[in-house]
Amino acid sequence: MCVGQLGSLLPHVVVPAILAGFLIPEWHLSGAQAGLLSGSGAAGYMLTVPVLATLTDRIDARKILIAGSALSAFGTALFGLFATDLWSGALCNAIAGIGFAGAYMPGLKALTDRLAPGDSSRAVTFYTSSFSLGVGLSFLVAQLVAESFGWRAAFLVTAVGPLLMLTASALLKPLEPKPSASRLLNFAPVLRNTNAMGFVLGYGAHCFELYGIRTWIVAFWTFVAARHPTSLTPLIVSVAFSLLAMPASILGNELALKLGRHRAITAVMFASAAVALLIGLLSDQSPWVLMPLLLVYALTVPADSGALTSGMTMAADPKNRGATMAVHSTVGFSLSALGAWALGVALDAAGGAQSASAWTAAFAVLAFGILLGPLALYWSRIAAQPTVDRPS
Repeated sequence: MCVGQLGSLLPHVVVPAILAGFLIPEWHLSGAQAGLLSGSGAAGYMLTVPVLATLTDRIDARKILIAGSALSAFGTALFGLFATDLWSGALCNAIAGIGFAGAYMPGLKALTDRLAPGDSSRAVTFYTSSFSLGVGLSFLVAQLVAESFGWRAAFLVTAVGPLLMLTASALLKPLEPKPSASRLLNFAPVLRNTNAMGFVLGYGAHCFELYGIRTWIVAFWTFVAARHPTSLTPLIVSVAFSLLAMPASILGNELALKLGRHRAITAVMFASAAVALLIGLLSDQSPWVLMPLLLVYALTVPADSGALTSGMTMAADPKNRGATMAVHSTVGFSLSALGAWALGVALDAAGGAQSASAWTAAFAVLAFGILLGPLALYWSRIAAQPTVDRPS
């Protein structure tokens, strides 16, 4: 399943990877428009994952996985063949996002349904952390192909990736879930589970930060390299940033197992906010000052991901695990789309992507977003505490 996910993710960041070098200048996009285009995939995902992930409580997640992978490949190829402006590109990207909604969380459900009873934390963490390796490959392949053969070729080549998940799905044994008596889109039991909702809302803050930096990291380093010529290209920086996320997520989960999930996740989020603010304040400095900070940021941004998702799966009621995953993913990708757009708005408002003060504002937005995570975890701890009646 981890190998299949690498294929599913090959088209995942093609838009952010080629945004600064190709789409923004060719389609004359503002920062907000570029953020909207990049976030359209997350929006398509957000709109359909509540139904698709909840269906996995009723039918074999493998079936949804196959259909979603095929649609993801179709939407990506559609972009490469027919997109000509912001709105046609956003439509094609949204179709690919809908397909990915049938691949990521249903894939996790297909995996967890087939694991032996017991603590699945490490298996879930390997699955979620392979997301980062897939994103790194997506950045690498998209930029190399676009630079050699044009940006449309980047979409057509990466559209082949989801077929790998189709193969992985075909190798899974059929497994029908136990019949569910609850209504299809009944999320009330999930929302009442405050322990799980703490991880869900924390994941939303994580996704805001993660997708915000993924969307704009190529543009940021393009700005840095233009002011201070360097051999470190946006391709090298974006791929390195993504690849570091995989060990960071695994190590973050191990830290959570030793220190406790809430404590470890909170520490990571505060550290990430501090690094983001520091990068923003030093955005006009040399690449040799900024690169070490970005490498640290590449570790702090994803270090909470595996712990948040595995925490959610273990806190979920087994009867409603698919619905819990649906809420988890809906919140996460809603804030992913918001993060990509919010950074674009901040850049426009503070002078544009060629201004150091604009990047200071953008990284401040990232820091604010991730600091909402510890608040969510604190709320869930307080809300989950039993109420003790005081004597009159």
